[in-house]
Amino acid sequence: MKQARGTSGPLQVLRLEPGEDLRPTLHSWATSANIEAAAVVSAVGSLSAAHLRFAGRADGIVLTGDLEVCSFSGTLSKHGLHLHLSIADRDGVMVGGHLLPGCIVRTTMELVIQQVDGVRMARVKDAVTTYDELDPQALPGER
Repeated sequence: MKQARGTSGPLQVLRLEPGEDLRPTLHSWATSANIEAAAVVSAVGSLSAAHLRFAGRADGIVLTGDLEVCSFSGTLSKHGLHLHLSIADRDGVMVGGHLLPGCIVRTTMELVIQQVDGVRMARVKDAVTTYDELDPQALPGER
């Protein structure tokens, strides 16, 4: 197990607007805001398209239509993102998976993001999983 101890940082409140692509917009925001570590606290909104990857699959699927965001969770920093999304279609059929680029906001995406002070959420290629996995690091001067 790898760990780093942090403290609660500021809460950031974001609203993504129609047509914005969720993943690249969040990565751009985290980079420009110099976010070392943060987690999604709350998310509500809708998408017109969702691009998800299911566990154990290398490829993603694209769903389109009136999609309601039911849950959105994960970690983000300027070093990378690991986000999962669950959505429901207009009939209430739900699907969820790993968030990929191509999740387009339909009406709104309202997010509350909790920064974690004193920690860097680095991403390092894992020899076993072959993915860039979380490597939490205490920032200098922190425990």
